[in-house]
Amino acid sequence: MGGRGGVWILLLALAVAPAVPAGPAADATVAVRGARLWAAPDNTRLVLDLSGPAEHRVFTLTDPPRVVVDIERARLAARLDGLDLSRGYVRRVRHGRRANGDLRVVLDLRRAARPKSFLLRPSGQYGHRLVVDLYDAARRKGPVKTVEQAAAGRPRDVIVAIDAGHGGEDPGARGPRGTREKDVVLAIARRLARHVNAEPGMRAVLIRTGDYYVGLRERMARARRHRADLFLSIHADAFRDRRARGASVYVLSRRGASTEAARWLAERENASDLVGGVSLDDKDELLASVLLDLSQSATIEASIDAARSILRELGRVGRLHRRRVEQAGFVVLKSPDIPSVLVETAFISNPREERLLRSPRHQERVARAILRGIKRYFATHAPPGTLLASRRHVIARGDTLIAIARRYNVSVEALRRANGLRGDRLRVGRVLRIPAASES
Repeated sequence: MGGRGGVWILLLALAVAPAVPAGPAADATVAVRGARLWAAPDNTRLVLDLSGPAEHRVFTLTDPPRVVVDIERARLAARLDGLDLSRGYVRRVRHGRRANGDLRVVLDLRRAARPKSFLLRPSGQYGHRLVVDLYDAARRKGPVKTVEQAAAGRPRDVIVAIDAGHGGEDPGARGPRGTREKDVVLAIARRLARHVNAEPGMRAVLIRTGDYYVGLRERMARARRHRADLFLSIHADAFRDRRARGASVYVLSRRGASTEAARWLAERENASDLVGGVSLDDKDELLASVLLDLSQSATIEASIDAARSILRELGRVGRLHRRRVEQAGFVVLKSPDIPSVLVETAFISNPREERLLRSPRHQERVARAILRGIKRYFATHAPPGTLLASRRHVIARGDTLIAIARRYNVSVEALRRANGLRGDRLRVGRVLRIPAASES
């Protein structure tokens, strides 16, 4: 083939094959000093540490699938052969220097992926970074069809979304001995999930299951896709004064709710999300604003109730930094219709509390305390249509413990234990949790 066709073949060959060995470039202004890679269940993240800001370009190739990253006037000052490529999209990493002085990094993929790249400015222990995220090219949008949706008409489990903070390239806070927040909170989250799953009528969803990063709004989105009834984010605090210690519990502030409302109202025409089961995209500005405000107010009140229950139980296993529920504008707390709580389990910057956070025994105590708080909350806030909602009783005038126990076929003692009752006196209007048969 000659003429124009031959020219195109030549240009394509130059674009896809970084044949020039990577070596020092006289005019290179940016050095790639390191690389890290994390494989999550649904995406893979590559992070390149740069000596300074750099322009870059990312594109894909097929047959076989590849992602190509060109970094302008850059040179490689680190090895790329130490990355763990046993999981995820990337099976091999190649590199070379183009004739124009750019550094080319080619990611050979196991299957087609959709890349997204962005630059990060220096923060904490990290300098400039180029992040390349790879997502399933054929991933479908929209909510996940959960077991509860598929079994409509039958009582369902309440869903607790458990979010271990940070992960992957974001280690969170570090303790004096180098303990990383992302590790200890994941350990606590896993323990909590096991305990939640062991409870009749409850099911846990882990927002991240391993050492990888999930974006803050994606954490909210995953909870929404699973139709979570409660979102719980677990962290470990840090402060420059190492004497600071104790647990804290946060819910969304009113100001944070206001900024999120503005975001939802601005994007509602392009969003398929529902607020309290009601779509906003076909509502006028005033009605949408009123519906959103009602949903957010109810959600914050429910969040405060859940937070108080959890804070009370945490106070029984350790010191509290604050004895009341705090409010802040954390992004992960901004779901307008999912009660959301953020737990700072301890100060990892405190040497004593760092040792506790590293202890499996203490992690277990914290997980069980949070579980008790969750159970206390759902005893009075179980959503309609759930198994837990069918296992509660509102005390009416004339009710007795013996009569209630006989009605639900449980023992009086089990009824007392489940509700923290010491005597036989009952208050009209109080909601009793009816224990499962296994608790009797």
